[in-house]
Amino acid sequence: MLRKLSVVCFASCMSLLVSGQLLSSGTDSLSLLFIGDIMGHDEQIWSAENRKTKSYNFDEVFVHIKPEISEADVSIANFEVTLAGPPYKGYPRFSSPADLAAACSNAGIDYLVTANNHSADMGRNGIEKTIFRLDSLGIHHTGTFLNSKNRDTLNPLLIKKKGFVIALLNYTYGTNGLEVPGPVIVNLIDTSQISYDIQKAKRFSPDLIILFLHWGTEYDTIPSAEQVALTENCFSKGVNFIIGSHPHVLQKMTWGNESENRLVAYSLGNFVSNQQKRKTDGGSMIRIELTKNEEGDVKIKNAGYYLTWVYTPIENYRKKFFIIPCSKYEQTPGFFDKPSAFLKMKTFLLDSRALLNLQNVNIKEHIYSGNEWMLK
Repeated sequence: MLRKLSVVCFASCMSLLVSGQLLSSGTDSLSLLFIGDIMGHDEQIWSAENRKTKSYNFDEVFVHIKPEISEADVSIANFEVTLAGPPYKGYPRFSSPADLAAACSNAGIDYLVTANNHSADMGRNGIEKTIFRLDSLGIHHTGTFLNSKNRDTLNPLLIKKKGFVIALLNYTYGTNGLEVPGPVIVNLIDTSQISYDIQKAKRFSPDLIILFLHWGTEYDTIPSAEQVALTENCFSKGVNFIIGSHPHVLQKMTWGNESENRLVAYSLGNFVSNQQKRKTDGGSMIRIELTKNEEGDVKIKNAGYYLTWVYTPIENYRKKFFIIPCSKYEQTPGFFDKPSAFLKMKTFLLDSRALLNLQNVNIKEHIYSGNEWMLK
């Protein structure tokens, strides 16, 4: 990743050199990072609260994972709360401080998808306020819309970066039986609507079409038959990547073969939450490297995942939340406040590797070697 240089003339020379290299190689590149469920349980809200000022700050939640997020060219996450305003509360109907979204942005997350089973937790007011607050923070998002005109204008979300154009679509299986009162819209999984939206996306001539789907069976590590069938249906219509959320545990990731731009990650698990049961206390981020040649052909160069775990030590009588890139800390038990926390992370690693090493296709883990990340 290019860094800003303090000497202007040197920066200009380096820019020319890099430009020359790109022209000679005839290849551009782009890195994409996809992130799982960002939740907002009661304990997370209490942890971030300043009791004196009644303000909130979630930045420290991301402090250990920020380098891996911000290094990617484009980062996209599932935002599974509403920003409906106070009183703030967690499960079963989430309303988080907008400071949570601000912390996501501060950590390097560029885009949030908002269509999930908790989108309608706070009714029309919650959907509208979530949209308004994300807009006011300058955070790009998709999946929920103010009205049909808004959806027609903004769906698909077009991501334009480093000469690449990506069409992003987001849908959920439902909203926990809660009504979505008009005119607001939550994108629901409907094969006819998805087909229409895919065809609409193609009119923009994107390099890739990506679906972020909220689907599957909670706490099941095996994709359902419905997930597999919908994946094949969407691939047949021209979708390139499908990224899944909702089960709150990891499910397999497959990249058919190195000549295809078809990849699915059925569930990335929990990125941050207060779910502490086995297999729910962590998740993964999948990083995909793309290249584009002079003819405009886009290919997947490589794809790999980081395993992440939610570390919850008690500091000053308060439960804290830190997202940990596991491989960076699996050899440093002294980082943790007590041996049981380290052993719990190791259990998550063992479970996750047992699942993904067996079931993944062509997608390996990023391992920290001591000074850099490498694909295993």
